[in-house]
Amino acid sequence: MNKRTGTHSFLIYLYGWLFSILFFFIVAGIVAFNSSAFTSEHMNSLLKDIKADQLFVHLFQAENHYFPQEGGNHFPNISEMAFRLATNIKPTDIRTFLGRELPGYSIFETGIEIAGEGTDYTNLPFESAPPIDFLLKEKEIVSENLPSEDPKNTPSPFDGKKSVLIYHTHSWESFSPLLKGVTHPDEAVSSNERVNVIAVGKKLSEELALKGIGVEHDTTNMATLLNQKNWTYNESYLLSREVAQTAMASNKDLKFMIDIHRDSQGHELTTKDINGKKYARMFFVVGKEHKNYQKNLQLATELHHSLEAKFPGISRGVFKKGKSEGNGIYNQDLSDRSILIEFGGVENDLTELYNSIDVFAEIFNEHYWKAEMVNGKGS
Repeated sequence: MNKRTGTHSFLIYLYGWLFSILFFFIVAGIVAFNSSAFTSEHMNSLLKDIKADQLFVHLFQAENHYFPQEGGNHFPNISEMAFRLATNIKPTDIRTFLGRELPGYSIFETGIEIAGEGTDYTNLPFESAPPIDFLLKEKEIVSENLPSEDPKNTPSPFDGKKSVLIYHTHSWESFSPLLKGVTHPDEAVSSNERVNVIAVGKKLSEELALKGIGVEHDTTNMATLLNQKNWTYNESYLLSREVAQTAMASNKDLKFMIDIHRDSQGHELTTKDINGKKYARMFFVVGKEHKNYQKNLQLATELHHSLEAKFPGISRGVFKKGKSEGNGIYNQDLSDRSILIEFGGVENDLTELYNSIDVFAEIFNEHYWKAEMVNGKGS
């Protein structure tokens, strides 16, 4: 095929692609401006031939097109499957064309494995991604909202086996009640360990140590290190992977990996009042693009159910993500006992966060020693 013919074919393909996208927007616009036309009479007409006992099946088939349809099973043909695998494009799914173009649309690809109280697709967790130079700018701290540091209450260093690694891929994530002049979630960032998620990790480390569980807590300033490497926010997990691998190489006892973050949602969604005490709600994120996916999902699921059994509403649930919705791995391939936990949101204070740390430490302690007992029996 000569160059001219190849260029002509490419232009035809490009025009066809653009026309398809334009067509979808036109159809969406027509539906939006004529929504009043869809009356109850239309719905009655659509549903008149559906028996009540078959309605659930009909609705399920409408959402899942691989569910057996009347007259047999429906499976994609080989060419369709090959095209989707090669391009990650689903020609029959409008989300393929709009999911990366419309702001906020792609978050609906996040899978809700277990929905906690009030969790649905209208309030999914999301991450903000401010530029590195913004992360490096320090903010004034609201000192009166920080707990006083009493040397007498500082736990003694743990001198036993350290089997839990706590680290922070987004160590700059902070909380607005602890910073002056913060009016937007993207502004709640700081490298000060007293006001960012490192403070949460430190508190959890101390609580677990008191229960006889040794923790190696990494406090690397990720923003500074990213800047030194001339890397961007999108390479955060590549950087934290190096941190985790270095820790695991120097300590063969590390089995559990906990990456602590905080969500960007507001106080109303991320806070739970239980018996007059306020807790920062938490949730688990599991990457599904690696070999340890099912085991990590099982761990997150067990912890969620244990939390809910004792403190109903404290967990927002378990979410799973693939490469098209996020990192897809989150370093969880390094251990089959790896979890990513989001403690609270941008508007939670340290009292609410520490209350939740106490709860999580209690639940994790039970799970940890149960696992130790099982492993001690050689299972």
